[in-house]
Amino acid sequence: MTTTTDSPPRRAARTRLDLAAPLAAAWLGGWGVLALVSTLTGAGYPFGANDPHGGDVSLLRLLPVDVGAPLFAGVLLLAAVAALAMSGPATVRRPGLPRALLLGYGWTVAFALAVVVPDARVLIVLGYLPILLIGAPFGWPPVDYGQIFDWPLAARCAALVGGVLLAGALLLWQRRTAGACPACGRDDHERGWTTPAAAARWGRWAAYTAAVIPFAYAVTRLAWAAGIPLGISRDFLAEMRETGLVWAGAGLGGFATVGAILTIGLVRPWGERFPRWLPGLAGRRVPIKLAVVPATLVAVSVTAATVGLLTKPELWHDFSLATAPVLLWPFWGVALGAATLAYHLRRRGTCGRCGQPVPGP
Repeated sequence: MTTTTDSPPRRAARTRLDLAAPLAAAWLGGWGVLALVSTLTGAGYPFGANDPHGGDVSLLRLLPVDVGAPLFAGVLLLAAVAALAMSGPATVRRPGLPRALLLGYGWTVAFALAVVVPDARVLIVLGYLPILLIGAPFGWPPVDYGQIFDWPLAARCAALVGGVLLAGALLLWQRRTAGACPACGRDDHERGWTTPAAAARWGRWAAYTAAVIPFAYAVTRLAWAAGIPLGISRDFLAEMRETGLVWAGAGLGGFATVGAILTIGLVRPWGERFPRWLPGLAGRRVPIKLAVVPATLVAVSVTAATVGLLTKPELWHDFSLATAPVLLWPFWGVALGAATLAYHLRRRGTCGRCGQPVPGP
């Protein structure tokens, strides 16, 4: 009689995966209780008319305040129960109504939390974050950090985290009940588009598309910093230079340019091994998560910003070269997400859970 034991890497992978659903349940349940308290007390709801920043770029502006809190409470608590149900042992199931309902509800809530709730403010803060962190010791920019990192922003970030946690729990449960490896999703019928060779082909197109769009946005903001009124009037440019807003735009343009260059790294050799000019890191392999996690965060944030911005009437009424790049943001989020997925598929190697190697070269 022989027994098989998991190797330490496989046990570690199993432990991390098994925590996904309980973490999602705890996170969603905690915020669901806060929403329930807000419903009972009538205070603390941070969206729509209660948002001190206006919330005019969020779809939640269409949701009445007295409806929002109880709706969030019900949706979050029910999603927590669903995540808790997925934390138990899962067996392979035939496609059926109960499984379809659970996955349909779960993915709908995950999309709403990760894409609909955060809106453009999360992306804006991410764009300004390097400037805020570097300039904080020197008192520049002269802003009240308490008004930036406030309760409405925390609620948006919490929704984004909850959506990602729920999506992870759903993906693992969906794979388990379909008979695939919960860690990598591989089964006996590996799809052709997921092979490294195929991912290299379509990932290249996605990466260059995702790099061009933020660079087009950066051109307008850097042009303003250079004194070129691209898409705006000279009077408005002069006003921005007086208030210093043009330099904030230049910071966003620089951030977008760096992001575009890093996006190209998803399909270039220096995106897999650190360049030789980096002391201490030259020639070493780039950890997959170091590229995948930030790129995924930006892809989700861009998509979330797009949902609210494209439904804002002012964007269409005041169309110009200054706002034109924003119309390309839906393609940016999708393309960056696809390029990140392709990078992961090319580099994932042998699965630490099922031990299956990557098919193809």
